Amino acid sequence: MTEVLRPYQVEVIAEFWRAINAEQRRIILVAPTASGKTVIARAIVEQARQKGCGSLFLAHRREIITQTSNKLRGIPHGIIRPGIQPRPLEMVQVASVQTLHRRAIKASTMELPEAGLVVVDECHHVVAQSYKSIIERYPEAILLGLTATPCRGDGRGLGKVFQTMIQCPQVGELVEQGFLVPTRVYAPVDPDLHGVHVHRGDYVERELADRLDRPKLVGDIVTNWFKFGKRRKTVCFATSVRHSIHIRDEFVLTGVRAEHIDGSTPMAERDATLARLASGEIELVTNCMVLTEGWDMPALGCLILARPTKQLGLYRQMVGRGLRPAPDKVDCIVIDHSGATYRLGFAEDFIEWTLDPDLKTENPAHAVRDGDHPGGPKIVECPECGAARVGGMACLSCGYLPAPSPRAVDVIDGDLGLVGTSRKAQPNLDDLRTREKWHGEFAAIATERGYKPGWVAHQYLTRFGEWPPYGVAPVPLEPSVEVRRWVKSRIIAHAKRRNSA
Repeated sequence: MTEVLRPYQVEVIAEFWRAINAEQRRIILVAPTASGKTVIARAIVEQARQKGCGSLFLAHRREIITQTSNKLRGIPHGIIRPGIQPRPLEMVQVASVQTLHRRAIKASTMELPEAGLVVVDECHHVVAQSYKSIIERYPEAILLGLTATPCRGDGRGLGKVFQTMIQCPQVGELVEQGFLVPTRVYAPVDPDLHGVHVHRGDYVERELADRLDRPKLVGDIVTNWFKFGKRRKTVCFATSVRHSIHIRDEFVLTGVRAEHIDGSTPMAERDATLARLASGEIELVTNCMVLTEGWDMPALGCLILARPTKQLGLYRQMVGRGLRPAPDKVDCIVIDHSGATYRLGFAEDFIEWTLDPDLKTENPAHAVRDGDHPGGPKIVECPECGAARVGGMACLSCGYLPAPSPRAVDVIDGDLGLVGTSRKAQPNLDDLRTREKWHGEFAAIATERGYKPGWVAHQYLTRFGEWPPYGVAPVPLEPSVEVRRWVKSRIIAHAKRRNSA
């Protein structure tokens, strides 16, 4: 049966066809991990089929091909990969890039399927020669690329292949809407990578493994999992096969049911290991660059990042494995031993993706935190629970809110403002306009959650230290992420106080 489309999925499908009508033929669809890329693609493939247009769906991993075939139930289709009987007469074909390239282009043992629509999953790989050689043979076809991370390994855009970009809501927005779970990040260490060389936009893997595959560092991974991981179902990303095995062995020595997989693990053995993780027979799987794409387990509750990277795309792919919601799952714990959080920001940060191949993708919020703006907030460790939080803001894990630092107050000509030790007047963040805005956003949150008017007044009192103006009814405003985060931190803090009592 066809899945019921979410509102944003309906909109991006409509936007896709509007782009086609505007004679855009090479389109990239950006959708976060677990936002339903394949569901969107299925709807587009079905609509194309109804127009008499055949489709070719390209993927580079067996897991993605299997998942796509499952999503296409109800639509007759063939599968092109080893071990599957071909059905060349079907209008829709799902193909392994490697198999199709080998059979149809290198060996000429089969004809390329006819297709007016070519869909490429995980299309950030599209610059590889195997993809390019296939796409070049469909010059008149519509090209639709799907990815959560539309950039090359060095962060530059894919504008040499695609003409236009369509974006689903980003991770933070989908968390707010309840379609994804938030992360709770613990970053107990920022590893010393001084002297590790960078090649093609990322650290040299051999040098990473030599630096990080050491007994104390491996032992710290296990210690911090016991401290922060709550023995949730866990996947650990390592720097090398040897590193992954050493981490697995250290967990086993402490009584944790852990297993390891890598690229040489037979498919049947890999599937069995992941099935044991899903069932709870084992608690943790370590891997080296196997589970970064094309694999999902909604019940996965914890990720260990033991592989440092400078690539925003790879980092987001790893963290994305844990964002799918599941029963009784309120968040995904990320234990970052790689320093990626300090280097690349949080999964919920808004990213400015670009098609321009001469520009790099940016995380503007993290650019402020990372030193591009002196004096800006930094990512720091919460003194109450150890989670990573933005300095000066409430901790989203425990609700801790740091007391504001005292600042000298002075009177200057013109508008009043807080004056720091530099004697430079600072804008008063709690001016009337700001208070009115927060008041209205509190009112909107109260309406959507069914809270009474008294709740709004108490939130105002907590935030500004006094009651709202008597007799003034707030005008509801669309709540910002900042206000929602603040309200969430207060709810968490209240719950902790109640439980303690």
